[in-house]
Amino acid sequence: MRTEIDELRALIRYHEHKYYAENLPEISDADFDVLMRELEELEAATDAPIPPDSPTRRVGGGAELGTRLQHRTPMLSLNNSYDENELREFAERVHRLLEGTSVEYVTELKIDGLGVSLIYENGVFTRGLTRGDGEYGEEVTDNLRTIRSVPLRLIETEIAVPPVLEARGEVFLPKDCLTEINIQRETEGELPFANPRNAAAGSLRLLDVSITASRPLDIFIYTLNYAEGFTPATHTESLENMRRLGLKCNPHTTYHKSIEDVQKYYERWVEERHGLTYETDGIVVKVNNFSQQQELGTTSKYPRWAVAYKFNAQQAITTVEKIDVQVGRTGALTPVAILKPVTLAGATITNATLHNEQEIQTKDIRIGDRIVLERAGDVIPKVVEVLTADRTGDEVIFKFPERCPACDTPVQRTEKEVAVRCVNVGCVAQLKRRIAHYASRNALQIEGLGPATIDQLVDKELVRDVADLYTLEVEKLSTLDRMGAPSARNLVHQIEKSKEAPAEKLLFGLGIFHVGENVAELLIEHFSSLDKLSKTPLEEIESVRGIGPQIAESVLNFFGHNQPLLDKLRGAGLHCFTVEAASNRPEASIAADSFFSGKTFVVTGSLKSMTRGEASNEIKNRGGRVTSSVTSKTDYLIAGEGTGSKYTKAVELEIPILTAADFFEKL
Repeated sequence: MRTEIDELRALIRYHEHKYYAENLPEISDADFDVLMRELEELEAATDAPIPPDSPTRRVGGGAELGTRLQHRTPMLSLNNSYDENELREFAERVHRLLEGTSVEYVTELKIDGLGVSLIYENGVFTRGLTRGDGEYGEEVTDNLRTIRSVPLRLIETEIAVPPVLEARGEVFLPKDCLTEINIQRETEGELPFANPRNAAAGSLRLLDVSITASRPLDIFIYTLNYAEGFTPATHTESLENMRRLGLKCNPHTTYHKSIEDVQKYYERWVEERHGLTYETDGIVVKVNNFSQQQELGTTSKYPRWAVAYKFNAQQAITTVEKIDVQVGRTGALTPVAILKPVTLAGATITNATLHNEQEIQTKDIRIGDRIVLERAGDVIPKVVEVLTADRTGDEVIFKFPERCPACDTPVQRTEKEVAVRCVNVGCVAQLKRRIAHYASRNALQIEGLGPATIDQLVDKELVRDVADLYTLEVEKLSTLDRMGAPSARNLVHQIEKSKEAPAEKLLFGLGIFHVGENVAELLIEHFSSLDKLSKTPLEEIESVRGIGPQIAESVLNFFGHNQPLLDKLRGAGLHCFTVEAASNRPEASIAADSFFSGKTFVVTGSLKSMTRGEASNEIKNRGGRVTSSVTSKTDYLIAGEGTGSKYTKAVELEIPILTAADFFEKL
C-alpha cells in the first residue's frame, strides 16, 4: 500500500502543477477529485503518519500566525520611476557604476499583491514568511499551503533539487474574484476589501485556514534568493531552473539587450494590462547578470540593480449626470456621482463616490459638470478635477438633503465628524445591512441568513427591524423564493439559538457607531447588561477605561433613539438583558478573583501550545482585557517565541513581561 500511496501522491502533484502552474490541465476536475478522494481513503486506512508535502495536507486546522522571523537576506523595496526619463537615468547610473560594461535587462510585470518568501528543505515546502518590514517577516506557512500553485514538494527533473532553496514571490487574488468575496464580507458585517491586493493580504493572515483555502489565491515567483549548490549566472537562468522545479513564474517575463527595448515592453503593457486576470501597477526592470547585480549592490532601502517602472494613473473626462445619496449601515449619507459612461483603465465607469458633503463643496462639483476621472490604483474611480472652464451656466449646485432620502428622518450633523447621518435604526436603506451585520459571525451568528433572504424579508415587509427576526415562522419563510421547508426550519432554529448570545455580542450586533467588538466587551464588562448601560448617564460611560467622549455620546444617542427596539428584543426572549443573566456567564466565577481581572494584556509571538486567539479568550474569560498595541496603559506583555517591535516597546515603557511559561502558570 505504501508504494501505491506514494505513486498516487506523485500523480496528483503532477496534475496540480499542470493545472495551477502551467495552466495546461490534462484531466477533468471530476477526475482530479476522484484521485484526491482515493488518496484520502488510502491514507486513512494506514497508520503511517501523513507527510507535510502530501496533497491532502494543504488545509489543516487553525493557522499559527504572529511569529516574526528574520529573513536570510532583507526583502528590500524597489525604487520607483514614473516616466521614460527616469528609466534612462536608472540605466545611466547602472552603466556608470559598471564602468561602461555592456548590460542586459530582464523585465517582469509588477504584480499588485503581497510579497512572500518560500523555503524548501530537501525539496519539501517547510516555511513561508510575509515580507513584513523587510528585515523580519510573519510566518504564514499553513495559509500558503492552501495555494494550489505553491508546490508542497519540488519536482525531480534533470536539475537536482537543492538541499535548501528560498524563492520569493507575490501572492495575488484574480480580479474577478474580489466582488464575490466582498459580497460575502458585507453579508457578515465586515468592510469590503478596497482592491485585490488588500484581499490577498487579508486572506493570507486569516487564522481559519479553511477560509484562506476557499479564496482562489495564486502566486508568481520572481526571485531565487538562495539555493544551496545552485550557481545560475543570470536571472533568466534562475527563473528557468525554478520553472523546471515546479515553481510558478510569470510567463510575460522578457529578456532585453537595451533600455530602448525595455521602454517598448512598458508601452506594450500600458495598453494590454487590462486584459490580464490580475492587477499590475507597473513593470520591474532588473539587471540580468548576477555578478553585475553583486557589483552594483544595494542602498539601505533599494537594490541598485532594479527599479519599478510604474504605470501612470489613467484619466478620462466625462459628465456628472446626477448625484444620488446612498445610506450605509451606520446611517452615513454618501453622495455618489452618476456619470455618463466612460471607459477607464479597461473598465466602464458609471459612478464615483464623492465621499461626503464637504468633498462636494471643496471641489465645487455640480450636476452637469464635466470632470476629470481617475482610477486610483486602477481600482477606485475618483473625481480629481472639475473642468470649470467648460461650464455653460446650466449646471446645478447640489444641495445635500436635510432629511434621509430613504425614510424622511431629519439627518444629524455634528461638529466632531464630516459625515451626515440618519439616526433612524428602522430606515429601510440601512436595514438590510444592519440585519446582515446583526447576523454576522462576530455578532449573533445566525447561519443561513444571507443577502438574498434578507432582501426578501425586508422587501416583503416581514422584517422591519432586527427584533422582527424573532417573529419569523417556518410557514412565513417557506413562501420566500428558494426557501424550502427544511431551510426554513434550519433558519428558525438558528434565530432561536441566537437568543443565547452574550450581551457583548448583541451590543456589537446592534451596529452602534464607534462600537466595535472590543468596545462592546469593555462596556458589558463594566456595566454587566444592556439594561444598566442604557440607563447610565454620559459622564459615567465616559469614565470607563478605554471609552472616550465620542464613543459615549454615540452609545447614549443610540439608546435615546431606539428604546422601542430594545424593548422588542427583550420581549423576544434574548437571555442577555438582565444583570442576573450576565452574572451567570461561565467565566464570571473565574473572573472574580483572577490574576487577569481588570488588567490589560498584549500577546505577541508564538505560544506553541495555543494560538494567540485562544490565549486572548482565556484572558477575557478571566476578566482581563486584550489589546493589539503596547501603550503606557498596558499592564502585561505576554511574550512567546519570535517577538518583535511589541517586545521592544514594552521594554522601553518598562511594562512587565510574562513568558509563555509564566502565562500558563497564571492560567
